Amino acid sequence: MKIREAKDSKYDLLSLGECMIRLSPPGHGRIEFANTLEVWVGGGEYNVAYALSRLGLRTGFLSRLVDNPVGRIVLNHGRTVGMDMSHTIMAKYDGVGRADRIGLNFTEVGTGVRASVTMYDRGHSAASNMKPGMIDFKKVFGSGVRWLHTGGIFAALSEGSAQTCKEAIIAAREAGTIVSYDLNFRSKLWSSAKAQETTKTLIPHIDCLIGNEEDFQKVLGFEVEGVDENLSALDTSAYKRMVEKVVKTYPHIKVVGTTLREVKSGLVNNWSAILYAEGKFYESRRYENLEIEDRVGGGDGFSSGFAYGFLHGKTPQECVDIGAAHGALLQTTRGDSSQIDLEELMHIVKGGSARIKR
Repeated sequence: MKIREAKDSKYDLLSLGECMIRLSPPGHGRIEFANTLEVWVGGGEYNVAYALSRLGLRTGFLSRLVDNPVGRIVLNHGRTVGMDMSHTIMAKYDGVGRADRIGLNFTEVGTGVRASVTMYDRGHSAASNMKPGMIDFKKVFGSGVRWLHTGGIFAALSEGSAQTCKEAIIAAREAGTIVSYDLNFRSKLWSSAKAQETTKTLIPHIDCLIGNEEDFQKVLGFEVEGVDENLSALDTSAYKRMVEKVVKTYPHIKVVGTTLREVKSGLVNNWSAILYAEGKFYESRRYENLEIEDRVGGGDGFSSGFAYGFLHGKTPQECVDIGAAHGALLQTTRGDSSQIDLEELMHIVKGGSARIKR
């Protein structure tokens, strides 16, 4: 990929999407019986820019929030790590939330045979009410942006958000910005048929595709052969065949990143990743029996990790290694967004252990 030089750019990466407030019972409690809820900030696209800001890059967020105390939780969260939130539209609060509100999600962190569960309360959110023209994307990308990250969660929110997504990625490509798109299928937001219909209009403007096995099946219609319906055992050769079909169908796609997760229990997974770049496949280290504190956001950790690699001129092998390590580390902490810094990330990339640091 031909990535803009850092010295000629104002931003290393901008993300376009929705950011929500997550409310979770402490530990592995159930929502139904909770008398205390933890407050976390996160969103599929937002998490990538947030993580990269923690790793030292110049990032920003493109979105729409409500100008009330809940909206300012998100605003302040991004500013804390140095994200530029100036391109995020602040909608006036009507006092009730009839017109615009901040989306919520209630998430239980699973354990044992009980899976993690997310319940959305995000209807009529400020981000879902975005429409083309609300943000001057030509002006934003004209200032110099090396990478735009967006994805299927934002596109799924509404017709307006899907059109806004298309408007942004076209403006980005015209300005010479690399575009990555996380397929991120969410069955609670749209059907597979609608996802495929919408995504096929976006694909011509995308450089990097990201997703797991279900994403490629549901959003692009590419089946992974030889995988059971519960996706419990993954064969990397099957995914390579699938990716080969993807790039044959869409030859302009330069990079495809795929995370591979084998779920042994709610808190123990096998984790790895594959990256297709420059006509070859690159596999990360396989994290056997990865002990998980909270699996939500692992894929975003991978996306931000491999973007970090490419933005720093790393080889594809280094990029997939950084992405997989970052995703693994991110799952060791609570909440959706990264609590990882560059030093500990590189410690794991280089094969470092979990031996106590004194």
